Amino acid sequence: MAFARPRILAQIGLAVCALPIAPAVLAQDTASAPVAVSTPASQPLTYTVRIDAPGALEELLQDNLDLVRWRGNARLDRDQLQRLIKNTPDQVRTLVATEGYYSPTVTAGLDAARGIPEARVTVVPGQPVLVSDIDLLLQGFEPVADQVARFDADALRARWALPPGQRFRTADWEGAKRGLLRQVMQVRYPRAQLVESQAIVDPEKLTAQLKVVLDSGPAVQLGELRIEGLKRYPAVIITNLNPIKPGEDYSEATLQAFQAKLQDTGYFSGVEVSADMSALLDENIEALTDEQQAPAAPRVRPSGLVTTPVLVRVTENKQKNVTAGLGLSTNTGKRAQLSYEDLAVFGLRFKSALIFESLRQSARGDFYWPTTASGYSDSVGAGFERTDLQGERTSVSTVAAKRAWGTPLLEHSVTLEYLNELRNVDGQPTTTSKSIPLTYSITRRKLDNLLSPTVGYAFNAQLGGAVLPILTDERFLRATARIVNYRPVGASGTLILRGEAGAVASREKAGVPSTFLFRAGGDQSVRGYAYQELGIRQGSAIVPGHYLASASAEYQYWFKPPYGIAFFYDAGNAADSVRELHPKSGYGVGARWRSPVGPINVDVAYGHAVKKVRLHFSLGFTF
Repeated sequence: MAFARPRILAQIGLAVCALPIAPAVLAQDTASAPVAVSTPASQPLTYTVRIDAPGALEELLQDNLDLVRWRGNARLDRDQLQRLIKNTPDQVRTLVATEGYYSPTVTAGLDAARGIPEARVTVVPGQPVLVSDIDLLLQGFEPVADQVARFDADALRARWALPPGQRFRTADWEGAKRGLLRQVMQVRYPRAQLVESQAIVDPEKLTAQLKVVLDSGPAVQLGELRIEGLKRYPAVIITNLNPIKPGEDYSEATLQAFQAKLQDTGYFSGVEVSADMSALLDENIEALTDEQQAPAAPRVRPSGLVTTPVLVRVTENKQKNVTAGLGLSTNTGKRAQLSYEDLAVFGLRFKSALIFESLRQSARGDFYWPTTASGYSDSVGAGFERTDLQGERTSVSTVAAKRAWGTPLLEHSVTLEYLNELRNVDGQPTTTSKSIPLTYSITRRKLDNLLSPTVGYAFNAQLGGAVLPILTDERFLRATARIVNYRPVGASGTLILRGEAGAVASREKAGVPSTFLFRAGGDQSVRGYAYQELGIRQGSAIVPGHYLASASAEYQYWFKPPYGIAFFYDAGNAADSVRELHPKSGYGVGARWRSPVGPINVDVAYGHAVKKVRLHFSLGFTF
């Protein structure tokens, strides 16, 4: 007997699901007649399930069918199993409809002829329902002033994620509505809402007609700053970082950027920046109260322009903090560190650290002023560092002043320091040198992720030197450049290219602090060689040179993200002239893990020039 297939319309709130209630389809679906299953009363009923369906649908049914989920349940008896078999076709139709198949052929039965009973479910999905039309209606969005541009409704429609011709999946339908609302709420209209959405599915014509009505609500501008939770630290820490001018259009990205800046100050353990919508909510409550008192009066949609304060809620960090740690570096050996931080020393932030490593020991303390309203971060500090590298021992004392500005994507800094160095090389007399260099640094980052990048590049350049004969033994100019580039290769590969170059110009090498000269080798340089092993041989020691050049190519294959394997080739060297820059190569293989704190790299590299294998370990992305 044939039945007509009706058009189906279902609406629940803002989310609409078209249910596959088609009598003609039901007439094609069958459940096998009951089969007697003999099982001792003391044993749980055992059966297997076999699902024959296209790949994605089979996975969907395996994860959601009651027939599968009840398997192995000790409380399941023979009658319940027969009911599960009987109800399976209806459940299958409901599930496959979410993937766009509204006219499936479904059979379900139980085969008890061979030992353990087997429940068999066969699904022929048929042709999918396709989106035939989308009616996207936008309410509101009126410009409230001449200087406020009208919202680009055409661009919003063009970005609709479920266009005509695409298979009508429930997940895509809900995702498209969320994406539409999200786009509107991010700028100017944070109170936007979907006031109507429906999908009319015609199983006979295999079409779905969609309708979405979106109301913008009032346009919102940001106003004055309100701070909650600030007790110990001065308010200028927050106000100086505020990029928002009263009267600006609401922007979720601007609020998030402000929040990120506050989190990076170190003064707060928790930060939340938002537009204070309490005044707008109060107006809505008053409107609802008026409706209840006078139900005959029509409700007017909130419109026009609303100004809301910017609310900053903070949880302060402890004023004083001491941390200690132990570690091991394949560059500088065993490591012990003690750090002390005080967030309020004469209104400044103080940070200090003692570091003891096998090849390097250092002590440093710095005072930081709160970032100014112009975006400058100023600091002064002093430090001492002793190193013992490849037969050269240096002791360096510094006093420095630094100004930094910019964003994590584009950073600038200028550093002026006084430096005094005591230097001893095996078999050579001890020498001293002093200098007052001024250095400008710029860093540009264009990466998909600053913590664990996979696409983009980062670039750093420095230019400086000591050019005045004031507390300087030898005047010099210094320039360096570094770049790293990430390129996707296929669906599971990443190619990483690195390069670094540097040069120092001076009349004499003596008198230029070795800190400003160059070496190569180690975890972040040429792998396969010890830390700073590549340079100029001087007796039994290796000393730094005027020039540096190094490059690296690495291919990473992510066989099971976040785990991967890497193959790399590095080359580089340091010398006192460009002609003497004979590159030394290293190559090998490594393991990769994209951990929550950044990439963890373990490499085994062979240094071609020294004919040795070395282990290298590094954590995080530093640039």
